[in-house]
Amino acid sequence: MRKLIPVFYFLMAIAIISCGSNPYAKTNRLHKKQAKAYSKQLQQFPTPENQNESALNYGDYWVGTTNFNLRKPNYVVIHHTAQDSVQQTLTTFTLPRTQVSSHYVIAKNGEIFHMLNDYYRAWHGGIGKWGNNTDLNSSSLGIEIDNNGEEEFTDLQIISLIELLEEIKEKHGIPAENFIGHSDIAPSRKVDPNINFPWKRLAEEGFGLWYDEAEVENLKLEAEFFKPNPLAINFNSRLHTRISFIDKLVFPEVIPADFNVENALKIIGFDTSNLAAAKSAFKLHFIQKDLDQPFNTCDLKVLYSLHKKYL
Repeated sequence: MRKLIPVFYFLMAIAIISCGSNPYAKTNRLHKKQAKAYSKQLQQFPTPENQNESALNYGDYWVGTTNFNLRKPNYVVIHHTAQDSVQQTLTTFTLPRTQVSSHYVIAKNGEIFHMLNDYYRAWHGGIGKWGNNTDLNSSSLGIEIDNNGEEEFTDLQIISLIELLEEIKEKHGIPAENFIGHSDIAPSRKVDPNINFPWKRLAEEGFGLWYDEAEVENLKLEAEFFKPNPLAINFNSRLHTRISFIDKLVFPEVIPADFNVENALKIIGFDTSNLAAAKSAFKLHFIQKDLDQPFNTCDLKVLYSLHKKYL
């Protein structure tokens, strides 16, 4: 019996140590196994034998080019997790049945969990479109921020996010305009990151574009800038001559009456197959208030100012 006591304590010590180790050790092993399988696929080369099995007219021998590298991401798509905790999200992303994942997850305390190599394709975007790109998963990195969908993002999260984006941008050469949100690429399905997300701050750091507020302030709608000439109307009712107001001898930029909202949204990148959803997604990103309200004059001016940056 006495001999069993040391064994008992030894087993207890192992149990305690195992409890303090990485709780995702099992799924990490599965991750490595899957990565190894993909590595084997990448190392498979054409051979005369397997080419002969094809109906294609292959050459007499295989020639492997020396000029190639790994495909790299060209977009970053930012999400909120819409879950109760970062632990819940990490568990969700390690269960095969969920079929969802992300490259990075940022906890409320600013901790960053790098879940997938940047060159792998995560399942974070789903069905979506940005410009002519209909498979954002294949060309983007997904970053999930621990947030239930309604709360504010913590300062530590945003600091870590900006530091992460700096590293990603430098590593992969991603253009500023290609840092976007999930709601941007899937306006009919998604509303993340939520209305509290600091898009303006990110744009100031070089991640995403923002409008020139002074320019927007100076913009005028054509209806605001022009008025009928009463003299011309008195002389000939069919004459539609118009004169302009002069404000401090400075001519503001005028938004033409035929400015096309749908085309402007397309130029930025939004999928306008559901125009109402595209407008709402635009407001979620750039206006961040009155999302359920129709476009007003201010929204129109912001859109006009922004679309020129994407031309």
